[in-house]
Amino acid sequence: MPMLSNVFFDLDGTLFDPKEGITRCIRYALEQLGRPCPSELELTQFIGPPLRVTFKKLLCSDEKRLIEEAVSFFRERFSKVGLFENKVYPEIAEMLAVLHENSYRLYVVTSKPKVYAERIVRHFSLDQWFSNVFGPDLDGHLDNKTELIESVLTNFMLVPEETVVIGDRKEDIVAGKLNRTRTIGVTYGYGSEEEILGSAPDYICHRPYEIQTAIMGRSNTESPKT
Repeated sequence: MPMLSNVFFDLDGTLFDPKEGITRCIRYALEQLGRPCPSELELTQFIGPPLRVTFKKLLCSDEKRLIEEAVSFFRERFSKVGLFENKVYPEIAEMLAVLHENSYRLYVVTSKPKVYAERIVRHFSLDQWFSNVFGPDLDGHLDNKTELIESVLTNFMLVPEETVVIGDRKEDIVAGKLNRTRTIGVTYGYGSEEEILGSAPDYICHRPYEIQTAIMGRSNTESPKT
């Protein structure tokens, strides 16, 4: 891996396990709308993508008013309770500390709205290692991960070739590739191993500690190309 300076971390499924909060808030939104709700297992596939994409699928509708109403109900519960129904994955704090101590600039770049992502990172005391937290606006501006990464790279004059995007879903890897960054797919989150392999990241990590060794070039971390 070439010399890296900037590390972009996805939030849900990469730094945090948000299953409890997200699934409960989706269920709450659907109940308020009088709609049936899939099982908790089925709902896990919606951890990661933007809410408007999720509710478009769950409601089988393109109706903007209905989708926005569902998003509003989700956030009604999430802003008070759901964002703290969350767990930091094991080894994450130690991995972030090592990267920070070795002068890498760490950023959260997530599809979760910035206002919530900042609160979550701060609440769980991970903010000490991050230079900044980036996410879309509540109105959906920069919901698209590719556009969000492009915005961060451009506005902060970061060199794509010196940047790595890390995530657990295909969208994370594709967004990094389209912006000419390096990419690391993780398999401990909510994207299947098949999904990660199919997106062809530069490296695949099965546990958080493998991320630091992949970035720092001291690892046998799996590359899908070998």
